[in-house]
Amino acid sequence: MQNEPENKPFLSEEGDASNSYQSVGGFVLEVIKIIILAFVIIFPIRVFLFQPFFVQGASMEPNFEDGQYLIVNEFGVKETDFSFNSHELLKIDPFKEIPRQRVVVFRYPLDTTKFFIKRVIGLPGETVKVKDGQVTIFNAAHPDGFVLDEKSYLPVGLKTAGDLTITLSDKQYFMLGDNRMFSSDSRFWGPVPTSDIVGEVALRAWPLDKISIF
Repeated sequence: MQNEPENKPFLSEEGDASNSYQSVGGFVLEVIKIIILAFVIIFPIRVFLFQPFFVQGASMEPNFEDGQYLIVNEFGVKETDFSFNSHELLKIDPFKEIPRQRVVVFRYPLDTTKFFIKRVIGLPGETVKVKDGQVTIFNAAHPDGFVLDEKSYLPVGLKTAGDLTITLSDKQYFMLGDNRMFSSDSRFWGPVPTSDIVGEVALRAWPLDKISIF
């Protein structure tokens, strides 16, 4: 009795080519899906939550040095405005008051294409006085003023140069650099509008030996 030939699947060259095209098409589709998914996840994070910055210059030494890599938290602090063809589609105003002495990144008021990093000293509605090497704050809680305690971030004996008194509007902050002798800040070019603030420094990610959460 003769053995019957085994029934084996058979594909023509045309079938091989068709499957190959389907495989390539499926791979491309998966790549597109991954790109779209990454955009959906990353875009809101980048626009509404966090943004990276490099420190440039010495105005915040010794606490922040040139070349350090920072992650800035924008949530509730940054004014976000989406427009298309001159039509405003979405605008989110800042809704969070930044605590005093918090380090922030903002657009330089005299040239908003540049970003500065400084420390918040005066809050909206307050009066700030710089005199005799120290900073005095006047507000509703302290109408007679109080001398700001800055020992936690300024070197012992460091004085704040200048002689000025300024009253802030309800949408302005007074900023100073930690390196008071070599910082261009609100003593020279005035307060920072709320709309120019980008975010609060949340993380120092580089260098590795100075990683810090703020």
